[in-house]
Amino acid sequence: MNWQPDWGLRGRMFLTMFLLFALYIVFAAVLTLYIGGGLWTIAILFGGFSLVQYYFSDTLTLRSMGAKEVSADEYPQLHSSVERLSQQADLPKPTVAVVDSNVPNAFATGRNQRNAAVAVTSGLMNTLDREELDGVIAHELAHVKNRDMMVMTIASFLSTIAFMIVRWGAFFGGGHGRGGGGGKGGGGVLVAILVSLVVWIISYVLIRALSRYREFAADRGAAAITGNPSALASALLKISGEVDKVPDKDMREEAEMNAFFIIPLKSGVVGRLFSTHPSTERRVEQLRELERELTTA
Repeated sequence: MNWQPDWGLRGRMFLTMFLLFALYIVFAAVLTLYIGGGLWTIAILFGGFSLVQYYFSDTLTLRSMGAKEVSADEYPQLHSSVERLSQQADLPKPTVAVVDSNVPNAFATGRNQRNAAVAVTSGLMNTLDREELDGVIAHELAHVKNRDMMVMTIASFLSTIAFMIVRWGAFFGGGHGRGGGGGKGGGGVLVAILVSLVVWIISYVLIRALSRYREFAADRGAAAITGNPSALASALLKISGEVDKVPDKDMREEAEMNAFFIIPLKSGVVGRLFSTHPSTERRVEQLRELERELTTA
């Protein structure tokens, strides 16, 4: 298989970003109309923080997950796989990191192809064979090649501002209204908070829809990089089976990173409904179809 640009993914990325920016133009207009400068201070503060987070996303994400950058001397086989697969994907070799965790998983992070990192857990390396591990690494490299992290980080940044206004708007806006200088008063604050809530919900749905499609695209990309869709399918089944065995109490912090993981951590019926990933069964079905196409080509 040869790598082919995924125009379906690019189209969805463009449409999602267009809708989000259009949504936030309306959002900004409503805040200006009903609040004036009150909540804009909060938005600017959180916006500045989010931009810093975006610029240092690779370092911050690795630290938040307890991932340690490792050298080729420490993990020669892992480095060899990442380097070989990066060449096959026509990518610069990313930073290689390992998380000391029994939960088998992997993720990629970074704002662009030259500032990316791929991390795997010790549990993943102990669970998968060489070809399966290659499939997982290739999946993460496909995310890097598709620039998924950049798009998802920007989209999440916009959503986070709306969420923070919903969370803190009443407190700060209430003071604005009581001070007598905010022409629209408490009613304007309430309208702004309700609009922020609607904006956050719509953003959440748009981001989840894009996130699920990008996982399918990364699976297809991994199959193109390795030429071995069945290895990734096998890896997904193994990882999913092991993740389901991990107690909920051991997954609370890691669950915040579900959008980055190759397999999200279990979170009940509601969690699956709003999951960042399609079901493992659907992903495996797609990979097996790709395998059939390869064998009949």
